[in-house]
Amino acid sequence: MNRLSFLLLLLISPSLLGLETPGKLPAGVTVQHDLEYLGANRTEKLDLYQPKNRSAGTRSPAIVIIHGGGWVKGDKNRTREFVTGTSLAQAGYVCISINYKLGKNNCWPQNLHDCKNAVRWLRTNAEKLDIDPDKIGVIGGSAGGHLAMMIAYTGDSPSLSPKQPYPGVSDKVRACVNMYGISNLRTRRVTEKDGTPTEELKGHRLFSETREEAPEKWELASPITHIRKDSPPTLSLHGTKDSTVSRTQTEELHKMLEQAGVTNEYLSVKGARHAWPLRTKKFDYTDEVTEFFNQHLEVTTKP
Repeated sequence: MNRLSFLLLLLISPSLLGLETPGKLPAGVTVQHDLEYLGANRTEKLDLYQPKNRSAGTRSPAIVIIHGGGWVKGDKNRTREFVTGTSLAQAGYVCISINYKLGKNNCWPQNLHDCKNAVRWLRTNAEKLDIDPDKIGVIGGSAGGHLAMMIAYTGDSPSLSPKQPYPGVSDKVRACVNMYGISNLRTRRVTEKDGTPTEELKGHRLFSETREEAPEKWELASPITHIRKDSPPTLSLHGTKDSTVSRTQTEELHKMLEQAGVTNEYLSVKGARHAWPLRTKKFDYTDEVTEFFNQHLEVTTKP
């Protein structure tokens, strides 16, 4: 295919090329693309969503948005992340949707470090962005849900937090929304096409070692093993027909959070498969997510 043919095809139907078009920016929201947050030597950037016309002196809460893609692909400006960023910005949140280290079997734990540095970037720039550094949450889908939970349950961990480029800055968050994420690598199961779990264990692309070769590594990279009674409140959403990440992952997470006494809620989304955004033609969970963040980041007024 020559260049002209490619451009014509893109104009006619981006979906034919496997590309996603996020949509029109809604009223009341501004966005800045490709801001640096990991240092000049890194190509991964972030997109900044902000509510327009905030009152002078307003210190808004902030949210880190983490895309999915099996830790090997994905982008901060896909439809799911765009919908999340614009919806929460309309509700008064400053949001950053981030790109992070990707790559089959060689991205861990750099991907987690990158995501934690996004939290630190928000705190470092809190005054400039007019945000409250004590009111930061995180949301992610699929592999992004896994990383969101890892941030939430390992805040300021000496063994799992980055040293640079924001030394001494906390990467703790106060609330987490997990959309069909992997909570326990060790118990992840293969599913039937209709989402029915099987007994067969399923692997991952986070690192190359098998369960038998590196059980400690599999445990360390599983959010569920880091849950403590003071872990941040968690809202989980998972489709009943998800054939990529078994719903048993979220069921197990919910059980462990309950046992630890952590405030949490599990919304089972009937008929939903994998990788859906907050708002689709069939369902809309924008209000539930917004209300969850409002409650646990102690937001009482909208802009």
